[in-house]
Amino acid sequence: MESKVYNQKGKESGSIKLPEKIFGLKWNSDLVHQVVTSMRSSARSAIAHTKMRGDVRGGGKKPWQQKGTGRARHGSIRSPLWRGGGVTHGPRSDKNFDRKVNKKMKNKALFTILSRKFKDGEVLFIDSLSFPAPKTKEAKEVLVAIGKIEGYEAFSKKKVNTACIALSKKDSTTEKSFSNFSNIEISEARNINPLTLVNSKYIVIVDPEVSLGAIARTSEVKEVKEEAPKEPKPEKVAKAKAKAKVKPAKK
Repeated sequence: MESKVYNQKGKESGSIKLPEKIFGLKWNSDLVHQVVTSMRSSARSAIAHTKMRGDVRGGGKKPWQQKGTGRARHGSIRSPLWRGGGVTHGPRSDKNFDRKVNKKMKNKALFTILSRKFKDGEVLFIDSLSFPAPKTKEAKEVLVAIGKIEGYEAFSKKKVNTACIALSKKDSTTEKSFSNFSNIEISEARNINPLTLVNSKYIVIVDPEVSLGAIARTSEVKEVKEEAPKEPKPEKVAKAKAKAKVKPAKK
């Protein structure tokens, strides 16, 4: 599996072999949906907050006596039945929306999305991306040059969620150069996640050999070595045997 590599002027500069485990997976919509919705839920912060009957001020006194008035019985004017009372089952700011996603699921979803985008021609490899100084004008020229590549004509025309540019390492100059483009997201390759890829139409991977290595390393799961059980000391064994001896029954 190979792909062309371009320079920042939009001209072909070589090719690269792509790993099957990252760009050769089958599409799994259920897995991607579960991971993306879980990540969106975990990123959610609760803002709306209603007061329950115990949070509303007042209502400490019983409005009227229990019997004898002919009216319905009430114990507080801050009951949810009353105007100005508490809210039943309303939204609370202390609600936790976090949803756990297993690391293997997250990594496989990431590779599944990359495989689908590569198959659809939405992944572009650039050998390097550098600017002598933070300049929006030079960044615009790069976007226009990429838009002239066959299959990426919409790159310079799409105004929302156009692309995610994955850098091999942190580069503040490049980040500042693209900071004025709201439709372009800059991230390090080791930090990209399924949610980032889903939110962008195109994925631009800079310095693919280093970047793909960083993406592959994030998916590695450390194996925990099982230690052999330690043998008990002979002194402890002798004490345990002494305690285990059955005492003679009383006559």
